[in-house]
Amino acid sequence: MSLRTDYDVWHERVFNSDPEHEDESSPWYELVREQIGSVTGLRILEVACGRGGFVKELSRNGAHVTGCDFSLAALRVGQEKLRAQGNGTSAALIQGDAQALPFADKSFDLVVSCETIEHVPDVGKALREMWRVARPGAKLFLTTPNYANLMGLYELYATVRHPRRKDDQPFDRRQWFFQIRQYVRKAGWSILRGDGTVHQLPIIPGRNPIGLPFLESSHVIRRLLSPFAYHYFLIGDKRGQS
Repeated sequence: MSLRTDYDVWHERVFNSDPEHEDESSPWYELVREQIGSVTGLRILEVACGRGGFVKELSRNGAHVTGCDFSLAALRVGQEKLRAQGNGTSAALIQGDAQALPFADKSFDLVVSCETIEHVPDVGKALREMWRVARPGAKLFLTTPNYANLMGLYELYATVRHPRRKDDQPFDRRQWFFQIRQYVRKAGWSILRGDGTVHQLPIIPGRNPIGLPFLESSHVIRRLLSPFAYHYFLIGDKRGQS
């Protein structure tokens, strides 16, 4: 099977396991929601929009949203969500590869990419594509897992202990926050600030890690600890003309 087919199978499995789950409730979207401000009238692209929950939310808030995803299975679910939302929104869902986005240069005021680049074989190409389709002055809101923490150490342990262990998703890259910042800068984006969410302690192998939500009760503390958060968040912008 191709990677695209693998992702169709994965999305169908995840959706069928919990059809009522609202994917826009994920913690990384909370970070974006805190910082994005008013979106009324903005042309927004969400790269790897999955099953379209956040596209639906942004369109409901007045944005002109385009969701793009590799998986037709995910987009079919997203279309149903938009249809259920009814008229009065401006949203489109388009199949496409993050490494070769099917949009013209300088098309969008804002690009959202949540938990995406770790699943793309050529992360540099994907981030350059996001830069290409962004207008001068456009913002990038990006989240991705960060393994510079105890969860990362646990991943190393699990790899040594179980070398044949497979990831849940068809393709998944392990990366640290400084690598993430380097990828973003090399693609042409200027980094404005970083943040992070979800701090966990993997105490017992094979069991869910213990969450430490009190570390995120203060925005200041949360940002100071962002290099050690499991989900790292960057806001970038595209300066000048391409």
